[in-house]
Amino acid sequence: MLDATPKEFTERTSGGMINPAKTCQPIGAMYAALGVHGCLPHSHGSQGCCSYHRMHLTRHFRDPIMASTSSFTEGASVFGGGANLKTAIKNIFQIYNPDIIAVHTTCLTETIGDDIPSIIKDADIPEGKTVFHANTPSYQGSHITGFSNMTKAMVSYFAEAAAIKKEQANLIPGFVNPGDMREIKRIAHLMGVPFIMFPDTSGVVDTPMTGEFVMFPKGGTKLAELADSGASKLTVALGRFASSDAAEALAKKCRVPAVTLKTPIGIKATDAFVMALRRAFVKEVPWALEEERGQLVDIMTDTHFHFHGKKVAIFGDPDVVTGLTEFAVSLGMVPVHVLTGTPGGAIGSDVGSFEEDIAAIAGQSGHKANIKAGGDLFALHQLIKNEPVDLLIGNTYGKYIARAEDIPFVRVGFPILDRSVHSYLPVVGYRGAMRLVEMIAGALLDRQDRDAADEDFELVM
Repeated sequence: MLDATPKEFTERTSGGMINPAKTCQPIGAMYAALGVHGCLPHSHGSQGCCSYHRMHLTRHFRDPIMASTSSFTEGASVFGGGANLKTAIKNIFQIYNPDIIAVHTTCLTETIGDDIPSIIKDADIPEGKTVFHANTPSYQGSHITGFSNMTKAMVSYFAEAAAIKKEQANLIPGFVNPGDMREIKRIAHLMGVPFIMFPDTSGVVDTPMTGEFVMFPKGGTKLAELADSGASKLTVALGRFASSDAAEALAKKCRVPAVTLKTPIGIKATDAFVMALRRAFVKEVPWALEEERGQLVDIMTDTHFHFHGKKVAIFGDPDVVTGLTEFAVSLGMVPVHVLTGTPGGAIGSDVGSFEEDIAAIAGQSGHKANIKAGGDLFALHQLIKNEPVDLLIGNTYGKYIARAEDIPFVRVGFPILDRSVHSYLPVVGYRGAMRLVEMIAGALLDRQDRDAADEDFELVM
């Protein structure tokens, strides 16, 4: 395999995956549901599925993730999980008293074919409480697909059409950290644009230590806000894969115009977000944002010689990878290998054009990148062996490739399991781009310092 060209390698390994660069839909659905105020995510399937998803999110955010499960046994696996779900809904409201239960499905119940809407309709739901659902089969898509499906379900269940539109925007942030959501909201506040963000996990998975456990924190999008999203003047979907489906559903159901932008990582994508708000709401860009942008340009200019011509491999979730690739090119870097584990988005597909987008962005560097949608980390490792790079950017699981090939590594995306604090600090917006510059420069310069120390040692010897 090591002597194969990238095209030959892709053709030879297209039949299966080794170490996929993604996880399953229910994790994304669970994370999206946490972004609704007073909501308890419910995993309709086995207890093991729910435990894994909670554990993964808890390790990434370093905050306890609350969720419930239907706890399938052998009987439910054979005869269906309707009775389990009805009992679960009754017990959850009696014991934990959430305002909302968000049901997502697992591969087991999807294979059985449980009719979730009918089961919910027949369940004992207390007055003033709500249950909604999204179908999230684990054997299709990825956690990004699950996030998208749950966010779209929020629109389907709760958004209400309004004849008169308000001077407000809907912001759908995509699968990003709460620190990123806070930064997106800060930019909208500075622009003077009223908004509804959904889902919104800030104040939910980044809660302060008070000495008292709170089952349902203060954060999250309120049900009234989800209903009012149908009266907004504009929906801004930040990221095609995670956010555009909900925006399109809102446009069809409530006739709210929608615009889909890149996740605002880097200067170009952030500019596009700011200008979309400026045009739609006839607002002037405040000096505070102009100043931040100018500082970023100054930093990029001062540090350009560190990045120019450096070869980089980038992997992770498609919306985040697209933004990172565009920013890498803005820094003068050359994206050599770009991969996402989320399937779809191949050239000519109906669900997006990840490969086309990346090809257009990478082409600005004068280099034809190796691009793969629905790829895995084994393929990425082999590509790097065939064509080495100076830097690797991605989630925690990239550390094994970085160690094996002795490549500087910058952790960005989901999941990051072996570092902390990252979920509080944004990578979006101008401030986030400054942080990325510092992280990338630090990784590259640490490598240069180490190489220089090795050379000095050899001279002494």
